[in-house]
Amino acid sequence: HLAPEPEPQLGDLIEIVHGPYSHWAVYVGGGYVVHLAPLSKISGIGWSTIGSSLADKARVKKERLCDVVGKDPYEVNNKHDDKYNPFPPSKIVQLAEKLVGREYCYHVLCANCEHFVNELRYGVSRSDQVGPQCVPRSMVSYFLISLLFLLLRNLKQVSRG
Repeated sequence: HLAPEPEPQLGDLIEIVHGPYSHWAVYVGGGYVVHLAPLSKISGIGWSTIGSSLADKARVKKERLCDVVGKDPYEVNNKHDDKYNPFPPSKIVQLAEKLVGREYCYHVLCANCEHFVNELRYGVSRSDQVGPQCVPRSMVSYFLISLLFLLLRNLKQVSRG
């Protein structure tokens, strides 16, 4: 039996594993996180849907950590603290809270939730999920499988037509 996850500290980055990639949030206290949520996300379907991956707009939301995580595994992951000096926790929280409700352009490769939280904590926009090549192999596979699924579904609908 696993020990309960320790309470995150103010300004901690939370990595939530959702399918082929992770969703990221910043802890702002009282059990709440601030995160960048693609506007195409349909409630209950999850962050790893093709719709979320293709979204072009996102909204900054403040939600309970338990609601954002659901049943997915998560951990505190301040993985760049050794490369960059994090801002003071109070500044991270203040900035995150100030951004709640704002809409931003969203691009899974260049402006995603991981870019957003790293900008808040370190002042550096980066995402290791997409890396320097911009498209991880797992994401390419995910897109190809999703495209194949959509094509097959459309073919079935046409043949029934």
